[in-house]
Amino acid sequence: MGHGGGGALSAELVENVFLPAFGGRTLAALGDSAALSLGGARLAFSTDSFVVRPLFFPGGCIGDLAVNGTVNDLAMSGARAAYLSCAFILEEGVETSVVGRIAGALGDAARAAGVEVVTGDTKVVESGRGDGVYVNTAGIGLIPPGVDIRPQRARPGDVVLLSGEIGLHGVAVMSMRQGLEFGVEIESDCAALGGLVDAMLAVTPDLHVLRDPTRGGLAAALNEIAAAAGAGVVVDERAVPVPPQVASACAVLGLDPMYVANEGKLVAFVPREHADGVLAAMRAHPLGAAAAVIGACVPDHPGMVVARTAFGGTRVVDLPLGEQLPRIC
Repeated sequence: MGHGGGGALSAELVENVFLPAFGGRTLAALGDSAALSLGGARLAFSTDSFVVRPLFFPGGCIGDLAVNGTVNDLAMSGARAAYLSCAFILEEGVETSVVGRIAGALGDAARAAGVEVVTGDTKVVESGRGDGVYVNTAGIGLIPPGVDIRPQRARPGDVVLLSGEIGLHGVAVMSMRQGLEFGVEIESDCAALGGLVDAMLAVTPDLHVLRDPTRGGLAAALNEIAAAAGAGVVVDERAVPVPPQVASACAVLGLDPMYVANEGKLVAFVPREHADGVLAAMRAHPLGAAAAVIGACVPDHPGMVVARTAFGGTRVVDLPLGEQLPRIC
């Protein structure tokens, strides 16, 4: 299970098994989506599979999660998503009404994100060989001229921005799965981030890095960027927005909010001269109202993420080994 969690074990599996088997410089970049040139256009292409349990959770379901997850991967390249494919893997015995609810949510999310589902596939596996419904989506979109967003572009001096409160999706799914109550319902932040990215690009096309901190949370995203760029990252823990209900739930569950998955947030590395303008544009958008400066890219400790604690000390924020909360997307 750890090999599918987006942490160190996942990275080892990709590096030691898949990259040698498939090869290619484009794949080796390991971005949220691949940036491709085709017929004079620059395209972003991404695919993702969704196996969340339970299928329905506060704030969403596997259907809208499948759309938003793929749209967001494209947006992290600066691309405007255009078309999606969709494949359903159904377990024998799942009720058609359940499939209909999920398909309806998926279609509604696609329309809300401004993308069209144009092709798909359906498979059914024997009872006991699945978990109700799995969904795979792939998407393509256009990258605007002059936009070059990738983790390798993070550089010392960049300001690190976060679009809002972390940990909501992972805690919402876990509370539903375990029947836990924390005094107030915690809803997933599942959302399509294309409009927020457009608002940021309207300030400057020179955004260096965008990443949506899904599996492995903010900690995994920052570590992946630091490793790709060969630069250090310093985060001020007090500046990272953690909603009180998530902090309380993580305390009960023994989790660090920095490692809990999100499905409607992004982290951005922005040149210092553009940081104030980009932050203002983020805060003017509904999905970035709680955006904050959380740190900086530095020349020290290349490839490492360090957090300044509330007590004045520092700690290393490691890449998680596996996933603290499996099956959350």
